[in-house]
Amino acid sequence: MNRRKKINQLLKANAKKASAKLAPKSKDRYISKADRLKLAAEANPDAVVSLES
Repeated sequence: MNRRKKINQLLKANAKKASAKLAPKSKDRYISKADRLKLAAEANPDAVVSLES
């Protein structure tokens, strides 16, 4: 692989990574089970949530 091709390949790879960082995320942020229960309890204070193992 010649020097010019190698440099171009590195520059393209870095540009691709940078544009991927700026792109909008397709997945929602992960919310743990405990946080989901906490949010549900705040939304419905009447409902009693029991955590069983």
